[in-house]
Amino acid sequence: MCKTYPIALLCFLPLGLFGQVDEQPLDSVEEQMIILEGDSIFRNSIELDEVYIFGKLKFDSYDDKLRYLILRRKTLKVYPYAKLASERLVELNSRLENITSRRKQKRYTKIVQRFIEDEFAAELKKLTRTEGQILVKLIYRQTGITAFDLVKELRSGWRAFWYQTTASLFDISIKEEFHPESIHEDYLIEDILQRAFAGNILERQKSVLDYDYATLTNQWNGSKKKDN
Repeated sequence: MCKTYPIALLCFLPLGLFGQVDEQPLDSVEEQMIILEGDSIFRNSIELDEVYIFGKLKFDSYDDKLRYLILRRKTLKVYPYAKLASERLVELNSRLENITSRRKQKRYTKIVQRFIEDEFAAELKKLTRTEGQILVKLIYRQTGITAFDLVKELRSGWRAFWYQTTASLFDISIKEEFHPESIHEDYLIEDILQRAFAGNILERQKSVLDYDYATLTNQWNGSKKKDN
């Protein structure tokens, strides 16, 4: 039988934060309500954030451990750029919806283009090939759009082609997507991100893609047991 590593969800709330409206027992569960301290709205439930408890990292060899640590260092380095790109894209699309004139839309888009290029250019030139490829994957994780399509949408088909051709000289594809359910390295990147979010090393930004980290963890750990 394959041993999996379940991800537990814990909910913590100090008892002093809420109390029953009436200290006397009520006739039914449905009538029991609570009120959060500082909140005037009565509730019959409280929504809490998910808290993951992670299993201890285990590696088959020292080389596997080293590869993970290198991948972790590179992922933590480039994630803020992908997060920023996502935020700029959301802001751009939001503002374009409120601009009715097509001419003004183009003008505003060009302003954002120059801002993004100026903001990214100097730093991105410092990235290694593998860091650049991880960044391309994370941009897809955050936006659901490949870097190629983003460039094509914001600039032109020719500029996107040129970016792709130039990137290919360094063995980087800006058409790369992010699939942690089928590509093990992508899952490791997701694992690195989730641990960094939980440890407040990185600011959490939810992926737009449809997958569940806990399910992925059981899937890959189960697959690893089968291979062994």
